[in-house]
Amino acid sequence: MKMAMVRIGVDTGSGGIHGPLFQDGSFEYIPIPDGFGIDPRTYGTTLGHNGARLVEYFPKSWWGKMESQSIHVDPEFATFTYGDPTAPKAGLRRLEQGDLLVFYCGLGGWNFRAEPALYLMGYFEVETAGYAADYTTEQLNLLFGENFHVKHPAIFEAQKDRLVLVKGNANSRLLKKAVLLSGWGQDRAGRPIKTLSAQMQQIFGHFDGKLSFQRSPTRWVLPEFVEKAAVFMRSLE
Repeated sequence: MKMAMVRIGVDTGSGGIHGPLFQDGSFEYIPIPDGFGIDPRTYGTTLGHNGARLVEYFPKSWWGKMESQSIHVDPEFATFTYGDPTAPKAGLRRLEQGDLLVFYCGLGGWNFRAEPALYLMGYFEVETAGYAADYTTEQLNLLFGENFHVKHPAIFEAQKDRLVLVKGNANSRLLKKAVLLSGWGQDRAGRPIKTLSAQMQQIFGHFDGKLSFQRSPTRWVLPEFVEKAAVFMRSLE
């Protein structure tokens, strides 16, 4: 069994904000902007789980420009698909049935004080994974028809040879409550960075000392920690 961890959702580099964390521990998953401007879903038309439009979580002075901004809903948790054509995520093609793909994101307190941090927010129990070119047209439509990269033909045609797709089974979930993943460390220049917290190192391991979780390259849980980490993830709400 294998386990990979990927950062998703808006952040200060893509979208300009942290996602909202509510006082009861629930949160809103806010996708990154759609750089192609092709998806009909926007921050202004898409509702979160509590009924607020996603645009309302941006500074009010931004609403004018963000209301019509298309969103890149990936991963999506309606049919549990994830796609990525970039080199840092190419290794996800090695995921197999029964493996776990864990998602985390940056969240900050909404209407209460909680410093921005990284939180676990969901996972896929993998049904299948591979390059888009590994699947027939029928399989793509059946398994990945709701994925951003597949549902837009122009994007799919441009990316299909390098597009990695992951499908989760019915045991996959978007968590109801976010779980704190990060603590604070320092980079080589002594600047503060978000790292895997000491508590989470007991669950997910030490990643051979590469504990910075601030950026988005795929992180692979070491084999000796996978079973413990899987039990932990499946125990979450």
